[in-house]
Amino acid sequence: MFADTHKLRSCSNPRTPRLKSPTGIAALAGVLLATCPFAPALTQQQVAQSTSVVVQPGAPGMPSKTLPASARPTLPRPSQADIEFMQGMIMHHSQAVEMTALIASHTENKGVRSLGAKISSSQSDEIRFMQRWLATRGQATSMAMAGMPGMDMSGQSMPLMPGMLTPEQMTALRNAKSAEFDRLFLTGMIQHHGGALVMVKDLFDTAGAGQDAELFNFATDVDSGQRAEIRIMQNMLEENP
Repeated sequence: MFADTHKLRSCSNPRTPRLKSPTGIAALAGVLLATCPFAPALTQQQVAQSTSVVVQPGAPGMPSKTLPASARPTLPRPSQADIEFMQGMIMHHSQAVEMTALIASHTENKGVRSLGAKISSSQSDEIRFMQRWLATRGQATSMAMAGMPGMDMSGQSMPLMPGMLTPEQMTALRNAKSAEFDRLFLTGMIQHHGGALVMVKDLFDTAGAGQDAELFNFATDVDSGQRAEIRIMQNMLEENP
């Protein structure tokens, strides 16, 4: 060990000037790497540490800031409206998935089956996204249910967000078959999607809410996607009144 240390020291020149700039350090490292077989691991690490630069863009019209290499990015703090929107939309999407789960045993209508599969797949994926979004920010994935009565298929109480079907509507949907089921499903899902549009509007109407980039993109996708599906369902009802 002492012999290796002696060899490593012998690779450096005591008269080599001290270089403080990243360019100077990199140049010196190149010389040491070329002349000393014991230097690579140590010198490469030092060069990486010395040349790492983290730049934080400034606000419009303001200069950027150079941050230390140890700086780590942090997520912006979500507003209470952001949190409640995501928690409420998880519950909202869950009922839509619950409605589509009835399709396989209640109707043979190919159009309804195809639409239901699309809604189930997309909203299940979105539920997982919202749960990750909340968990990453240290927030609960469900919301307080006080004063918001409702009931899911298992009989558990649940909140009713805008547009969600009431327990009576869900019971009627479960008891319907074929054409009657199709009608109740389409009218119920139009109502349901309309509620989601209200939730998005309320979010963006709240001062300071909807500023998070991921949440903004998600909410705008919900708005455009569900508007398109509402038009599809309205056309299906017109074609098969």
